[in-house]
Amino acid sequence: MARASILETQGLSRNFGGLAAVQDLDLTVGEGEILGLIGPNGAGKSTVLNLIDGSLRPTRGRIIFQGEDITRLAPHRRAKRGIARVFQRNALFRSMTALDNVLTGSFLHTYRGPFSVVTRTLERVRKDRELMDHCLELLELVGLKDKSHELAPSLPHGSQRQLCVAVALASDPKIVLLDEPLTGMNAEETAAMIELIKTINASKGLTVIVVEHNIKAVLGLCERTVVLNYGCKLIEGEPRVCVSDPAVIEAYLGTEADVL
Repeated sequence: MARASILETQGLSRNFGGLAAVQDLDLTVGEGEILGLIGPNGAGKSTVLNLIDGSLRPTRGRIIFQGEDITRLAPHRRAKRGIARVFQRNALFRSMTALDNVLTGSFLHTYRGPFSVVTRTLERVRKDRELMDHCLELLELVGLKDKSHELAPSLPHGSQRQLCVAVALASDPKIVLLDEPLTGMNAEETAAMIELIKTINASKGLTVIVVEHNIKAVLGLCERTVVLNYGCKLIEGEPRVCVSDPAVIEAYLGTEADVL
């Protein structure tokens, strides 16, 4: 059964001077899908994520999210509509605890009116309690509830990556953009992150777009892959079919033996 589309790009392009980083990219992402975006260094993968989350404006083309043209929307308005991003580098508040970082991530869906700032009404206390419980649930989901009061920088790298996922989930997204989530991880941390991505996809029904260089991880995680080369779509489809394609092997993977 075909999935309903949650995100589409139509002729999406981005030029930097005379360099075309992304060229006429048509992309359709199904609701609840885990899509892998792969390709060699400089293929335009992170640029595509930057265009989707609004960090960059396209030179031309359109971005449609849940039927709405968001091409000209500012990043915070896209985030409000349900697009969350986990960056290559751990974007955390270093002076805050793990729990405080997740609470900060919930800001988009937390309203504080002028009256509640100066008086702690029962309603505000109740909502704060609900918010705290929700953030603790997210920390439990990513395996960090027992580290909720530790400062973010004191956590191991793999745990910091998991915390970044919890912060993204706190914004109540519909789609999560993961930019090389496995970077710098050892084998144990990599396996834990892969399971976490599968869990948030299955339990929350979240759509996930993953940019990742770890091809074996992509094969075990993604339902479908899109391969980029020089900013253009080279091929898309089932991951093993894509990575076995001669054009992909030549452009990115070296030899078939490296993949399989």
